[in-house]
Amino acid sequence: MECPSKKATWPADQLKCLYTNARSMGNKQDELEAILLQEGYSIVAITGTWWDESYDCSVAIDGYKLFRRDRRGRRGGGVALYVKKWLECEELLLKNSHQRVESLWAGIRDRDNKGNLVVGVYYRPPDQAEPVNDAFLLQLEEASRSQALILLGDFNHPDICWKSNMAGCRHSRKLLECLDDNFLRQEINSPTRRDAFLDLLVTNASEIIRDVKAEGSLGCS
Repeated sequence: MECPSKKATWPADQLKCLYTNARSMGNKQDELEAILLQEGYSIVAITGTWWDESYDCSVAIDGYKLFRRDRRGRRGGGVALYVKKWLECEELLLKNSHQRVESLWAGIRDRDNKGNLVVGVYYRPPDQAEPVNDAFLLQLEEASRSQALILLGDFNHPDICWKSNMAGCRHSRKLLECLDDNFLRQEINSPTRRDAFLDLLVTNASEIIRDVKAEGSLGCS
């Protein structure tokens, strides 16, 4: 299988990104703001925000646009993206956006109009039903057609062996097939939770990904 000749032109050195699996942002907002002030991240992707409408006034951060999708009907979950205000961006509604997929997608255009970047964040609960899994894969297929895609999140597929590109669970095998069919690569090469690769970075433009580090935590996340 040959990859189509689609070369990303996005200037990767302009963007510094942070992803965290927060397991509740309730008592971590101040720490996050301090990190952003010190490190100057352009994009921050968060899974497990555990936000609801009571957090509407307390989660804004100066200098950043906030996109969020809170879980409805039960505790936990939720995803969010903070994007520096100097970046021209808008939320993208992909296929099945009305479904119960805990995902969020933003389209970002660089200042010189030379490149388009789609940034996504996704959380998959371990007990996610098959129709929701399939709805997400349709979203991922659509997003993969963008010039450059960076998807971060907690995929909860601990049975996948990324070295051999094999998995025992049918849901995991369907994800691997989707990545292969859409010329997507997974860029995290060290475990993110004990010995498991739960948190992933998926892209169709590996050439713009530089200096990936899996380290540290936000509070006890």
